[in-house]
Amino acid sequence: MKYEVVVGLEVHAQLKTESKIFCSCSTEFGKPANENTCPICLGMPGVLPVLNKKAVQLAIRACLSTNCSIAPINRFARKNYFYPDLPKGYQISQFELPLGLNGYINIQTNKRKKKIGLTRIHMEEDAGKLIHGENLGSPGKSYIDFNRTGVPLVEIVSEPDLRSAEEAREYLNRLKTILDYAEVSDCNMEEGSIRCDANVSLRPEGQKMFGTRTEIKNLNSFRFVQRAIEYEVDRQTKILEQGDSVVQETRLYNSDKGITFSMRSKEEAHDYRYFPEPDLVPLVINDEWIKETKASLPELPEQKKERFIQNYAIPEYDAEVLTVSRATADYYEKSVSLYPKPKIVSNWIMSELLRELKNDAQEIENCFVKPEGLTDLLKLIDVGTISARMAKTVFGDMYHSGKSAKEIVAEKGLMQITDSSAIEGLVEKILQLNAEQVEQYKNGKEKVFGFLVGQIMKETKGQANPTLVNKLLKERIGGT
Repeated sequence: MKYEVVVGLEVHAQLKTESKIFCSCSTEFGKPANENTCPICLGMPGVLPVLNKKAVQLAIRACLSTNCSIAPINRFARKNYFYPDLPKGYQISQFELPLGLNGYINIQTNKRKKKIGLTRIHMEEDAGKLIHGENLGSPGKSYIDFNRTGVPLVEIVSEPDLRSAEEAREYLNRLKTILDYAEVSDCNMEEGSIRCDANVSLRPEGQKMFGTRTEIKNLNSFRFVQRAIEYEVDRQTKILEQGDSVVQETRLYNSDKGITFSMRSKEEAHDYRYFPEPDLVPLVINDEWIKETKASLPELPEQKKERFIQNYAIPEYDAEVLTVSRATADYYEKSVSLYPKPKIVSNWIMSELLRELKNDAQEIENCFVKPEGLTDLLKLIDVGTISARMAKTVFGDMYHSGKSAKEIVAEKGLMQITDSSAIEGLVEKILQLNAEQVEQYKNGKEKVFGFLVGQIMKETKGQANPTLVNKLLKERIGGT
């Protein structure tokens, strides 16, 4: 029997605020343990939370950027459960009255667009972080860092519309791009700014009813999300093929072993006992606030992509690649403003720059080659200082050293040979050394011409002007 994969994702994204959601403590990452804390986020008796307006504005941005409708009245609730890193014994979240409902985002899959529905977006506070003693040289002990407690989050819950691990990863990449463009979150996965839980189930192809799902918790890498889903699909397939039933449970992913393992069964699952947060009044969001927030939104990925196609006359594929991150799109636009040949700039960014960045697992913001450096290199090609082929070597040196194109060309003596008399002498030499090939060319074997050009370029270590070499070689052979 063939099975259809059904995946729904719950993404937690940290909002880009300087202070926490219910107190004035800093959200700065990397501070000493428990430094960013106060009686409010530590849940001391008698304290009262005060809602951070900036967090609400960013959450509204997240909703508008993902086509959600904004609930005019939403309420915070206490989500009750015990865990050592939860100082109050409950988490302030939203339950029956969330901020955003019924949104969607489009992803590109198998060369077509697919709409992925969003059930809801709600605000909540983050919990603390357990640090196990094995990592600190104290086996058998665990420590708690409450710095993260009270950091503002949005939880974005998708509909079960994803049908493969690849689609799930594409969805996450697209969502991350949207949140980055909308300036909602810095989406820094290394710092835990974006995390994901995946719900995975299988059903026989053609069946409408969903199968029994398992939830994979606390995935902090899009690569791990994809691998965890792939493993879980394989595991559930084997269970069903053996005639057994999948157990509804919560599982964790071991990235070292590439497997999921059981955390708790359905019978052990938490009953969170939600009830309205008595210390916070219902949050009212009027039309004026929504309009103001919508007007302040920057250009989003799909809008920028369409503008690139229209304004710069580049292919849709190029526009898709160049707008995958706001930083890449900004780099491209700055480069085109300095060197108004959009397709050439696009080619260089996609083929040379992005390849180097991928190899180094580096972000474009940290790259040595700024738009000014790239465009200076392209201008050297235009004036004939270096060839396009040689420029690729120069670019590699620029990327790794941080030096300018002119510095590298001067240091390595890479200036292109454009002196006709010098190249004429080389043409004569190559023709004399390859008389047999010359006769073959004259007898109609045109491919030999490329061989002769290659010999001249080899002789000059690629520094001869290719256009001039072709011209002089044709003139000389034609006149022999």
